[in-house]
Amino acid sequence: MKPLESGDPIRLGPYRILAVLGEGGMGRVYVGQDGGGQAAAVKVLHPHLTHDRNLTQRFVREAQMARAVTGGSVARVLDARTEGGRPWIATEFLTGPTLADAVRSHGPFDEPTVRALAAALAHALRDIHAAGLVHRDLKPANIVLTATGPRVIDFGIARPEHGLTLTATGQAPVTPGYSAPEQVLGQRVGAPADVFSLGAVLVYAASGQHAYEGSHVAAVQFEVVHGEPRLDRVPPALQPLIGPCLAKDPASRPLPDQIIQASAPPRGAERAWRKGSIAQDIATRGHSLHRLTTLPGGVAPHSVSRRRLLTGLAVGGSVLAAGGGTAAWWILSGRGPFDVPPAVQTPQARVLDPQKGDFVLGKAPEPLWSVPSSLSDDSPAPLPVRDVIIGGAPNGGIAARSVVDGTLRWSAPKTVAANRYLSLSDQLVAATDRNGTLVTFVASTGEPKWTSPADAASLLAADDEAVYVITKDGRVRSIGRSDAKVRWTVDVDADLGTKAASRGLAAHGRLVLTAADGSVVALDTTDGRKAWDRGKQFDDGRAKLALSGRSLCLTGKNLSVLDIIDGKDLWSAENPKPPNGGAIYWGPPTIHGDHVYASVLGFPLRYDLRNGKATDWAYAGLLECDPPSPLVVQGNGLWSVAVNKTQAGINVIDLSPENRPPWVFPVIKNPDRYWITADANRVFLLDGASLGALPVF
Repeated sequence: MKPLESGDPIRLGPYRILAVLGEGGMGRVYVGQDGGGQAAAVKVLHPHLTHDRNLTQRFVREAQMARAVTGGSVARVLDARTEGGRPWIATEFLTGPTLADAVRSHGPFDEPTVRALAAALAHALRDIHAAGLVHRDLKPANIVLTATGPRVIDFGIARPEHGLTLTATGQAPVTPGYSAPEQVLGQRVGAPADVFSLGAVLVYAASGQHAYEGSHVAAVQFEVVHGEPRLDRVPPALQPLIGPCLAKDPASRPLPDQIIQASAPPRGAERAWRKGSIAQDIATRGHSLHRLTTLPGGVAPHSVSRRRLLTGLAVGGSVLAAGGGTAAWWILSGRGPFDVPPAVQTPQARVLDPQKGDFVLGKAPEPLWSVPSSLSDDSPAPLPVRDVIIGGAPNGGIAARSVVDGTLRWSAPKTVAANRYLSLSDQLVAATDRNGTLVTFVASTGEPKWTSPADAASLLAADDEAVYVITKDGRVRSIGRSDAKVRWTVDVDADLGTKAASRGLAAHGRLVLTAADGSVVALDTTDGRKAWDRGKQFDDGRAKLALSGRSLCLTGKNLSVLDIIDGKDLWSAENPKPPNGGAIYWGPPTIHGDHVYASVLGFPLRYDLRNGKATDWAYAGLLECDPPSPLVVQGNGLWSVAVNKTQAGINVIDLSPENRPPWVFPVIKNPDRYWITADANRVFLLDGASLGALPVF
């Protein structure tokens, strides 16, 4: 990062140029800011190269290639023009380190994070290939880790899939160790070449070492064509995922969809980019960029010199040079009401051990805390958000309590709890007020942030881009999180019901609705059009959902797992035969690791998420699981609620290798109104109007 020099442009199109991000063989990249305060990375071809028609065409083609890819998997091109004879490309900022920087700074990733990375990058390749393109230069330096996940950058040498290589053998602009054998040999390159590159990227992420090494470039390329990848430092559990990607024969490499299925990241693995050292890295870069772009007139205050700011931004920023050019790609974190602090750390509770005398096996330990009469009668299920848990306040509105001791942290009395509340990336809590206005608060402190006149009757779901609501006239509406503006509003051919009867889940460009009439519909989050429709899954009430990666588990009359994007079945469980010949209804599903759990006929069952194979464990002697009870995996146990005519309590099945006998905690006093949820080694219990936290073991 450097200050502007003599000869640097002051303005390019709508962008005021603030600083130099980096420079490569083809051009320079600047920090730009438009009249609305939006930051951009502006890449400009060097003046002495503008006479080279081939390079100019390649530069312009980079913008065309990136624009052709839809979805959020690549950096978005904001504008591209030729000004004063010099072409330039403006792209969104991506605030975060490259994968290369992250591994150098923080070391190799653990297995769940590698699986999440594999799934995200395979999604990106599918988007790129669906646009008829081959990226041709996927490598750690061309992958940026943002708070919303990995993003692929630099389409400088991308080509249509039917296109030939750019240069002759030995001159192709390949990256040693990451380009496929056919690319090294100057042969025709198709989509499988990107899969090979993905395999090499995953080796680096999992081990911190390159898949192919040598004393010089030619030696590395020889290993790519004739040698074997170095997988000895890759964890054994990841080798079956990565190895097939590095096959010499392009036809033997898996498709991106197969990689997504094989990666099977555990639930919550995608949060790797929003917690820990990488998240802190992202937040530091975003803060430095925010300070730079909010300086009045681009001039630093006396207390902080502009050069010092630029130096700090250089440490926190990502400057990427590849393919003979330079690309800097960021996303601005926001200003004013959209300037949201990073999510706080989640305080972890201690896992109890009966061997250490923490409690007597089979007997309920004392709650961590319990607050009687702390919830309203219309409170939805409690919502843990890092260091607080959200619920309906007894005197109206919503309230946040500490997950550590249950003390009141903040309240918002003008909101309507019955309309539901949502977590926005663990940073904000979204709710509605009495007028249907969408309101947001910093989760940890309750500081009010942005609002939107959404005319909302209830909240449905949220993803990284938008909040989805049901309007007062029964339509579905998308509200952008970056500007609080309505993106689209659509009618849905389903009975959405009243008083937050319908629920939703948003991921991978799909908003999946479980309507009040039992039907399940998926909308495309970009425009609200219907993506797929599963019809009625339940005769009396809503179907239930759980998601891991692209695998969507749906329960109602059946237990099915389908692809969230196209709605196609992956597998379905066989329904057991009821003893009295009545109807079968499956309870709410939960996904943990490679398994999906759901109860039927009063007993929780477990299936392999990847293939639907049933697995068993001993649960004889338990009270029957209440059909509407959620199943919660926390600590070493599977938790559910058991209710019969004489008592109500919490079932616990031991999932640890010890396989200890199951037991029941008779702790529920209000069997007609309960809910359980969990986070950070705590099981939270709604029991009538009381809220409490139980320890796990």
